Amino acid sequence: MSTRKPAAVSREAKLDQLDDIALTKLVWEREHEATNKVAPDDLLHPAEQTEGETLKVEEMRGEYRVSSDPVGWVRPEAVTHHEEAAAAWRMLPLKELGSWVGGGTPSKAIPAYWETGSIPWVSPKDMKTERIHDSEDHITEQAVSASAANLIPAGSILLVTRSGILRHTLPVAVTTVPVTVNQDLKALIPNEGILAEYVAWALRAFNQTILNTCSKQGTTVNSLETSRLLRFEIPVAPLDQQKRIVVEIEKQFSRLDEAVANLKRVKANLKRYKAAVLKAAVEGRLVETEAERVEAASRRLNQRQDAAATYETGAQLLQRILVTRRSQWQGKGKYKEPAAPDTTDLPELPEGWVWATVEQLNPANRPCAYGVLQPGDDLNEGVLFVRVGDINDGRIESPGLKVIAPAIAEAYPRTKLAGGEVLITLVGAIGRTAVVPSSLAGANVARAVGVLPIAESIDPHWVEIWFRNPKKIAEMTAKSHEVARKTLNLEDARYATVAIPSLVEQHQIVAEVERRLSTTDEAEAQVNANLQRAERLRQSILSRAFSGKPHQETSAVSAMEMRTHG
Repeated sequence: MSTRKPAAVSREAKLDQLDDIALTKLVWEREHEATNKVAPDDLLHPAEQTEGETLKVEEMRGEYRVSSDPVGWVRPEAVTHHEEAAAAWRMLPLKELGSWVGGGTPSKAIPAYWETGSIPWVSPKDMKTERIHDSEDHITEQAVSASAANLIPAGSILLVTRSGILRHTLPVAVTTVPVTVNQDLKALIPNEGILAEYVAWALRAFNQTILNTCSKQGTTVNSLETSRLLRFEIPVAPLDQQKRIVVEIEKQFSRLDEAVANLKRVKANLKRYKAAVLKAAVEGRLVETEAERVEAASRRLNQRQDAAATYETGAQLLQRILVTRRSQWQGKGKYKEPAAPDTTDLPELPEGWVWATVEQLNPANRPCAYGVLQPGDDLNEGVLFVRVGDINDGRIESPGLKVIAPAIAEAYPRTKLAGGEVLITLVGAIGRTAVVPSSLAGANVARAVGVLPIAESIDPHWVEIWFRNPKKIAEMTAKSHEVARKTLNLEDARYATVAIPSLVEQHQIVAEVERRLSTTDEAEAQVNANLQRAERLRQSILSRAFSGKPHQETSAVSAMEMRTHG
């Protein structure tokens, strides 16, 4: 009886079957075994994973996708209630739900109020959780009796009424211990029959409405008008229903939090995988080098041949660039050779590669340059203008580019873009890079962006990948200095070292990096979409809980879930 052997799996197919554990394993290998190739089998982890514990990233029809719907099992309709129950609800203003208490700040000039304090003194900086168990600052009983601070019992609702965060969020929390608050918070001590957690969730549900209707106008610091806040009405259910609604909200939010944590973990793993791909690329371990290819071909032919004689090495390519550079010089005075790299402390390169400086890769008559110092106003028509914020993850985000006056751009001819230059950010976010697409020919750049023109014999995408790898970003960041913001001198970019493989190998590496990162970009986009969906689900859950509407199985969210699980 014959046994059929399973079909061989290609190296590329194996490398594409990367899950979270495999990504971590790849990163570890890149960091700790830098001299060894990664075998495809080493990237495949045999351990089984519980569904929901780890979100796999798998290749399906050439695309990476999150393999399970991470938020589809959260059910907003579970917190809704039937029409008969809703009839017992009342709309009540916040002032009728209990006693409202303000706060104050004991004198900081009296150490006895603060140094031995054990009573939590809550300020806006502590309002980052749903429940307050403690605070950063504490005061003494003497401070409470001698100041405007009030002792607020456990089971009270705190909300921020004065802070910059009120521009977009209303922080709300429930106390689990007695606390005091500063003057930027108000506390509601609920009446009997009013559940603190219920009120807190209701305030979160009506977060934006409260901010829109109760905010003070014309103040330098965002704040809520107390009288308007106390008149704001929320739907109040009977106590037993309040309890059930709180339990259901917290159950659904717990599920949602778990899904979000999984998504963030996948996103972190994708980031590590990108870093691992870039690291492998610049170390010559992502694709077969030309030297390895020639040697393998020689073995197949059962003969030895000099690899250098069969392809143009990086050293030969660099020499050709330098000769061309010298012959095309049209500047004033005697031609000056570009600075060569100091290789004393540089690592050994793969066979056929050579070290160079960015300056050696510049065309003869176009050095590295800073951009426009004072670009002026954003216009409807004129010259497209690239700033630091427009450069991210190897790309220029063309939609939304600023437009500047042609007369201003013409004053900076050295940074007028032709397409194919490498841009590097020099201020703030150090070391972001991108290759200028041909569609941006004629555009210009900000002073905080360096333009690195690259000779035609070098693939600019290879240079960009070299600068985007995490080790190089760390190197450039270390060379920056603090002024008002972190700043990198253009000279540091001009004399930065770049490893040069053969041109054929550059193209192969660039293609492989783009292939791998394009799939991770698609997976990351899906993760981001699910994170946004999770946030919408939070609002949907709260909206249903306090809408007073009956159970609706045919809601949009329910229909979406039925499609997910059907």
